[in-house]
Amino acid sequence: MASEAQTGPASDVPPGGGPGPGSAGHGLVFPADDHGRRSTSDVGRAVVADALRAADPTGARAAEQETAWRTGYLPHFRRLVEAGLASPEAAVGIARDGLDSLHERMRVVDDTGEEQRLASWPAAAGGALRGVEVVGQGEVQPELVLPFHGERLRRSGLQRRVAAWVEAGVVEPSVGQAVDEVVAHPEWLRLEGHTVAVLGAGAEMGPLPSLMRWGARVAAVDLQRTELWERVLTQARNGAGTLVVPTAADDAGVLEQAAGVDLLAGVPALETWLAEQPGTLVVGNYVYADGATNVRVSMAVDELTRRLLADRGDTALGFLATPTDVFVVPGEAVEHSTRAYDGRSGRSKTLGRPLRTLSGGRLLRRQYVAGSDPGVNDSLVPQQGPNYALAKRLQRWRATVSRHDGVTVSMNVAPPTRTRSVVKNRALAAAYAGAHRFGVEVFEPATSNVLMAALLVHDLHTGGGPRHDAPWQDEAHAAAHGGLWRTAYAPRSALGLAALLGYGAARG
Repeated sequence: MASEAQTGPASDVPPGGGPGPGSAGHGLVFPADDHGRRSTSDVGRAVVADALRAADPTGARAAEQETAWRTGYLPHFRRLVEAGLASPEAAVGIARDGLDSLHERMRVVDDTGEEQRLASWPAAAGGALRGVEVVGQGEVQPELVLPFHGERLRRSGLQRRVAAWVEAGVVEPSVGQAVDEVVAHPEWLRLEGHTVAVLGAGAEMGPLPSLMRWGARVAAVDLQRTELWERVLTQARNGAGTLVVPTAADDAGVLEQAAGVDLLAGVPALETWLAEQPGTLVVGNYVYADGATNVRVSMAVDELTRRLLADRGDTALGFLATPTDVFVVPGEAVEHSTRAYDGRSGRSKTLGRPLRTLSGGRLLRRQYVAGSDPGVNDSLVPQQGPNYALAKRLQRWRATVSRHDGVTVSMNVAPPTRTRSVVKNRALAAAYAGAHRFGVEVFEPATSNVLMAALLVHDLHTGGGPRHDAPWQDEAHAAAHGGLWRTAYAPRSALGLAALLGYGAARG
């Protein structure tokens, strides 16, 4: 289980791999073929096909026949979204079938090397856990305060900043409405009566620092890494909340060294531990890892989530959706993008024409067909790869299915953010540095962290926010996409130019 980027294979996993956090052959793994090879491409292709089969048989066949999955996955992930537009039932069916396919295919390898289905993962696996409480000694932050460019915005200053983002098309108007409600109800911030399980406690984009300042109770889960827990426990002790940390039941050592659990191997133990937490349990998914491990750890969270939903009827779910995915967007966003495209400066139009001609229409394309309602925003980034796309999509699938089943779900699209995992990729770092030239605002981690934590608080106090007729409307509500939905150009058609323009700034 990881909260930040780890070194890992980009696609297919070779056979073998010793036990240990993130290793290819331990805990939750991809299934092995007859030669012992664990192919992430084979699984991704099959899962997408299974998800599409009922709603879009033609799309399912196209996914099955894709021979270059690592580079050819983009249109198939778009098709998963477009096929769901046929009806709300189709969208929920795609999500449910995709999850079922993943749970049927993925496997667990125990310490003896025996491989079994996820559903057969024994409750005793991973050993028992005990919780150690750390009570913060700081003052409760009594109101929502947003760090932004060196300032600390509150009340009307905060509301003006969010309103400016709405006006610029950086966030959807419903973000402003949600923030206004949290500002009006500062007592919500403590999340009285809840325990928030932050899976990925050290994540840059996770809510733990904000929840600690606001006085909430948090069950923190992350890998057993001393430097990570030194940082997390410092935040807890300086904060005003209560942090409960899992350790092995027989480990009474220094907490910074004893804290943590490998989610890839510890789902049953975590299920038992989290099921006993007081108040309404919120399972917050903030995990991340590189390559194939990202799918594995996301599946571990999903299996844990599935079990906790069965254990406790009061379980709520929290997710952050990546903005670099495919989303259905409202007609208002299409109109905003169309105005931006039609209102380009004369210089932009002059430079754009030869670029589109020389690139065969690939560069600086209009984002939507004018008048589309709804539209489809395709912000998938090829450099992130099919494993990243599948890991994030399965989280959206769980949110869709759970909301349909009556579970309180907070799933909000987070803005593009300069996290460590992004800026270490030179191409993405350069694209983010040049993104402002195309109407996309890239956020600093401190700003994203507080904004998204506030939206989580809002959702937990409003039953997950308003219910809509179609799942895509739930996903579009309170989306802080950074402008990707409302920019003039199809994002991938401007990505290379943004990287070129931002290369110097990224190097600096």
